[in-house]
Amino acid sequence: MAESNQYNIQWFPGHMAKAKREISQMMRLVDLVIELKDARIPYSSTNPMINEIIGNKPRLILLNKSDMADKSITKKWIDYYKKNNIIALDIDSITGYNIKNIIPYAKIVLSDEFKKREAKGIKKTSIRAMILGIPNVGKSTLINKLAKRKAVNVGDKPGVTKTQSWIKISPELDLLDTPGILWPKFEDKEVGIKLAMCGSIKDDILDLEALSINSLDYLKENYPDNLKNRYNLEDISISSNELLEVIANKRGCILKGGIPDLERVEKLIMNELRDLKIGRMSYEKPEGRN
Repeated sequence: MAESNQYNIQWFPGHMAKAKREISQMMRLVDLVIELKDARIPYSSTNPMINEIIGNKPRLILLNKSDMADKSITKKWIDYYKKNNIIALDIDSITGYNIKNIIPYAKIVLSDEFKKREAKGIKKTSIRAMILGIPNVGKSTLINKLAKRKAVNVGDKPGVTKTQSWIKISPELDLLDTPGILWPKFEDKEVGIKLAMCGSIKDDILDLEALSINSLDYLKENYPDNLKNRYNLEDISISSNELLEVIANKRGCILKGGIPDLERVEKLIMNELRDLKIGRMSYEKPEGRN
């Protein structure tokens, strides 16, 4: 992504600061933390405060929305976590892909804990887990899929869940739902951009022009065929600003006098990017991560 097009995105509503405090207090009540991430941006959808909050609590990472991500890159992320002694599972909370494996994977993570319980004569193997993740990563949809009922409200915009609540999933699993929390400041501007590309930040605070240009920059470099095929483009070597005008003309986003309607085409591109109309894509790879 071009440095000149990067811009600061910050979003930290008051309820998120309160949620961080409450989550820290509730940590002692759970056996396991289920951390939900966006499979397209596993690094950028990781709240750096979560490590501080979780401490040494056992963790299972779920890479959600895997049907939207590049399969080959998702596999690299699974391998990356394995090398770092963390169990991860790619899932999709809408289609139900791999949902049935969440409890078995949770039991694997807690196998040492279950052995300790057994040594003490405790045969109970039920799990009390806390589910954590940034806004709009799919926590509510996942919980409803696991519970096989509408246990929590679901919204297509970040910030729907604002309180904590226990949900009985099965005799084996109780889940503590928590609000999605971002962090006060993105040290890496690119993290904010990727979160915005995936819809994890409210659109009404975004610079749509800069975001769409950065998105086109990324597509030209990493998924040129997807970009060409979607918008019937032959030459994408031009600047992304110029490309916006080309796509506007091709899609009929024109104002009076034949002027390209840039605001309309910017919204169109971002909507199609998020709605999978440009194809399955991942926006970051594990290479070079600590």
